[in-house]
Amino acid sequence: MKLWSDSWTSGDRIPARHAAGKPDGAGGAGFSDNISPHLGWSEVPAGTQSLVLICHDFDVPSRADDVNQPGREIPADLARVDFFHWVLVDLPPLPAELAEGEFSRGFVPRGKPGPAARDGARHGLNDYTGWFAGHAEMAGQYFGYDGPFPPFNDSLVHHYVFTLYAVAVPRLPLEGVFTGHQVREQLAGRVLGEATFSGTYTLNQRLLSLGS
Repeated sequence: MKLWSDSWTSGDRIPARHAAGKPDGAGGAGFSDNISPHLGWSEVPAGTQSLVLICHDFDVPSRADDVNQPGREIPADLARVDFFHWVLVDLPPLPAELAEGEFSRGFVPRGKPGPAARDGARHGLNDYTGWFAGHAEMAGQYFGYDGPFPPFNDSLVHHYVFTLYAVAVPRLPLEGVFTGHQVREQLAGRVLGEATFSGTYTLNQRLLSLGS
């Protein structure tokens, strides 16, 4: 399988228009355009009945103690965990692309609706659901794509991996609202092939000045 994008070259810095956050010019960050990227694929294995797309950031701090605190950086050696930015299941193999902006244009407080998506596909919750839980103005169920918004004081550049799975069933056995972790569990024994596409992003002004 092959996976690519017209939005940026795999491994490069993700353009700010595809991120949920961007520098605010004062050392912090504010919301960005949050436009879902173009993705295209080919060479899908024979027997594929549906596709699953997961985008995750594996550089998220395991503790929030120092997150977005001016005057200090989150240490690079802090343990890191996954943060899901996009979970899409039951996607038909054709047409073999997702158009830029098809699934997100702007960051929606309390989240975009779901789980229903195009052509019978379904969106899972992304992890902004947990991040904003308990926030009076932002709490809600966040379905679909919401892009990078790493802590503006993180000493690590974050990596975002889009993984497309070719699946041997037309519909994953998940009902109602589901998460990226649940999707990964249901993929076991059902994957015929996979492909990845990635990008990096930081809001740390020190790292940005170094061209990271």
